[in-house]
Amino acid sequence: MTKVLTEPRSIRIKGRSFLAVVLSPDLPVDQWLERLDDLASRSAGFFLGRPVVLDVADLAIDREQLKDLIAKLASRNVSIMGLEGAKPSMVERGMPPILKGGRPVSDVEVPKPAPDPAAEQIEKDEPQPAPETATQERAPEVRSAVQSLMIPEAVRSGQSVIFTEGDVTVLGAVSSGAEIIAGGSIHIYGALRGRAMAGSVGNSTARIFCRKMEAELVAIDGIYKMAEDLPPELLGKPVQLWLEGDAIKAAKMA
Repeated sequence: MTKVLTEPRSIRIKGRSFLAVVLSPDLPVDQWLERLDDLASRSAGFFLGRPVVLDVADLAIDREQLKDLIAKLASRNVSIMGLEGAKPSMVERGMPPILKGGRPVSDVEVPKPAPDPAAEQIEKDEPQPAPETATQERAPEVRSAVQSLMIPEAVRSGQSVIFTEGDVTVLGAVSSGAEIIAGGSIHIYGALRGRAMAGSVGNSTARIFCRKMEAELVAIDGIYKMAEDLPPELLGKPVQLWLEGDAIKAAKMA
């Protein structure tokens, strides 16, 4: 009788990165929450269903104050997926975990169970493929290039376009309630009525270009500005925006 030996299937654990909004509160927290409420009121649904990381590295608070802040954010429908810059002593069971790095990671290797000696003997008896020699040709290495994303139509309300690898170009309009998030610059050949966030992965040289400025919110490298904060003479006009220090600058295009 031949005994068929099979190895148990291992659990596959994968590493994966996601784009999240990072909030960095400052003191006094109550005043910061008021500014957050103002942002949310002028850009409805901005935090709805969006993963958020809370950066408390520069915030001098204790565990109870941190728990209170997380609770106040939850009451505003701001879901905290993790904490950045928090000391381990500030976190207890039931609180979001501490996150570090934020870089893409590879698959996590799970140790395999020790092989069965009988299975090893059966494997030895089976013919083995010839080892690869140095003379065999290797597949050419694929190098990643600078990428861009082109959207040949309008982005409708409720739609979210996230492309952190480079620039995003929209040939139509971006409706109110829609958003574009790009790692590079954003080019909109129609009206910008929704939200546009360029340089989302730390690119301070990114810019935003649009044919007609009517945005709910614009942001470059984490610095944001509401449409009503822009000079009135730019509203409804072709505009480009860029970052100078910690301020967004805007100018009319010809």
